[in-house]
Amino acid sequence: MLEHILSILIFFPALAALLGFVVNKDSIRVYGIAVAGMEFVLALVLWGAYDPSIAGMQFMERMDLIPAFGISYLLGIDGISLFIIILAAFFTFIGIATLPNLKNIKNLIITLLFLQMTMVGVFAALDAMIFYVFWELSLVPMLYIIGAWGGEKRIYASVKFFLYTFAGSLVMLIGMLFMAFFYFQATGVWSFSILEWYRLVLPENIQLWLFVAFFFGFAIKVPMFPFHTWLPYAHGQAPTIGSVILAAILLKMGTYAFVRFSLPLFPDASVYFMFPIAILAIIMVVYTAMVAYAQKDIKQVVAYSSVSHMGIIVLGTFALNVEGISGAVFLMIAHGVVSGALFMLVGVFYDRRHTKLMSDMGGLAHIMPHYATIFGIMMMASVGLPLTINFVGEFLCLLGFYQQSHIFTLLAGTAIIVGAIYMLAAFKKVFFGNVVHEENKNLPDVNKKELFGLIPLVMIVVWLGVYPKPVLGPINNSVESIVQLMHDKAVTQEAKSVIPDLTKKVVISETIIEEVR
Repeated sequence: MLEHILSILIFFPALAALLGFVVNKDSIRVYGIAVAGMEFVLALVLWGAYDPSIAGMQFMERMDLIPAFGISYLLGIDGISLFIIILAAFFTFIGIATLPNLKNIKNLIITLLFLQMTMVGVFAALDAMIFYVFWELSLVPMLYIIGAWGGEKRIYASVKFFLYTFAGSLVMLIGMLFMAFFYFQATGVWSFSILEWYRLVLPENIQLWLFVAFFFGFAIKVPMFPFHTWLPYAHGQAPTIGSVILAAILLKMGTYAFVRFSLPLFPDASVYFMFPIAILAIIMVVYTAMVAYAQKDIKQVVAYSSVSHMGIIVLGTFALNVEGISGAVFLMIAHGVVSGALFMLVGVFYDRRHTKLMSDMGGLAHIMPHYATIFGIMMMASVGLPLTINFVGEFLCLLGFYQQSHIFTLLAGTAIIVGAIYMLAAFKKVFFGNVVHEENKNLPDVNKKELFGLIPLVMIVVWLGVYPKPVLGPINNSVESIVQLMHDKAVTQEAKSVIPDLTKKVVISETIIEEVR
């Protein structure tokens, strides 16, 4: 089974979703929990079988689809993608298990299972065309979730989400086609294998254009400033489960793609654009933190804080060293856990009062002490309190970029303090003071179903904050191979003379880390 475990992880939820159409409406919740639970167990089996001492790809599968154009069904994972796949399986499981009673819940559960297929596919695909197919397919279930189960402005929010991300993806597709063309010019054969593309050594001027093409697709998905405006609408109008999956997994597609595509394929362009992207990342951190402070809706506070934290991830990614990139990948996991938990907590109150305005809250610590405790732990993790999961990732991101610029790192570190201010201010408004609304005085505390989803997240926040090695170790090994690949390609590029004929400018390096093949 292990030789095909990635295919099973991808297509099992999709097959189960198709069978879900014939499942009785009264049984669909149990069915969805069972399917998502089995998928999560398979993800844990994948982790157990993964060899953390190997930096390259594992569990690879390959089947030719269109040999004439080098398109193949190529899968594989390393330490960078392993834990995001596990996170996707985990959040789908607890998301379905804690779903409130919504209209058309059968359709929602089926949609979530289809969405899980696309998420795992994105992080396991090693063929650019297969990656692109899963990348685009992920838009459809999320579009439906927001549009069918969202708030009053759900149609506007879902369409804006779709148009922004789809437009960026088209530009990315053009870049992928050019990469395949340059590979053909250098070798005489077509290939969309990312691992084969790693062997291409491109002139810097070509790298710059291709980097920009890929950047638009990835930056909109992150989302980076100034492409971030779709995210607050999507979060604000999406149902709780939609916000949880969007924040925990879908946003990570963009930062993951930077590590998988942009850095190893275009190392010279990555260096060239390092500081412009760092400036955008710091603007993300500072600007969205200030906007979050001005929000009256607690869900919007969490949404803007999500953009702010993604800025730190981008900063760490473009530190272009092992510390920064490892910290960025770890922070992807950390942010997924913490932001997903915060959106779940906002959903707990919304299910009781059907409001997200902080003015409708106040004094909840007296009424819902367990809820306030869990919210406080997650809020502290969000602001990067030492011994919590976010602190490890943020510290490594800043440590990595400190080697590139002391000033930029200082600005980013100061901006994190601003994040602590708005989160603490929001916590005070929601949980302290007098209970001024009569409707709040009899609110029930978190129930067993909600605790089933929240308690494991609290345990992960503390466990990986105190002892991050089980996750950070495999990540670090794979990141080291990426950084070494960038270094080897840069050295190879320096050794090549620039020849006017474009077909001779694009070369294949036989010295690039052989195990990536």
